Amino acid sequence: MTSPRLDAQMAFLTEAEKLRTILRATPIGDGSRQENSGEHSWHIALYALILAEHAPEGVSIDRVIRMLLIHDIVEIDAGDVPIYLQSADTQSDTEAAELEAAKRIFGLLPDDQAADMLALWQEFEAAESPDAVFAKSLDRFQPPNLNLVNGGGSWKTYNVTFDELDRRVGKPVRRGAPTLWNWIAPKIRAVLR
Repeated sequence: MTSPRLDAQMAFLTEAEKLRTILRATPIGDGSRQENSGEHSWHIALYALILAEHAPEGVSIDRVIRMLLIHDIVEIDAGDVPIYLQSADTQSDTEAAELEAAKRIFGLLPDDQAADMLALWQEFEAAESPDAVFAKSLDRFQPPNLNLVNGGGSWKTYNVTFDELDRRVGKPVRRGAPTLWNWIAPKIRAVLR
């Protein structure tokens, strides 16, 4: 029996598995190796499930989890650009590469699912809807937690200061989950003295 729809879905799922080969700048909690993007996506989806009570009223945690599961899938083609290496000069090139990757990878799915996944990914990237703002805050909140438990991890690698981290990470976390930033900021400040 053949099923073009199932064939397309399985092609996407096979491609998505490659996300586990993309290494991120942040080491895992025990510091033994770098986290991969597949692990990151799973971990922040779990963050959304557990920290849902800190979401602003009206946020759909189911939609947030869906966003977080797919948000970095573009890294299969575009790679991961550590937040401390991102600049205004390279941002438009990165965004263009990620959009092309999103179209290619989600394009493996049947048309209805491809359109839905691409729209959800674009909503996350725009970070304008309440769901996307909260999802983006969790995406920025998880790496500092790993760096706290692994002794500074990527902060040491990139010589990160608290002010830089506050601009790049604190701002989006405060926007979507101020309670989480208020909880973690003193811990970060103690490490980044």
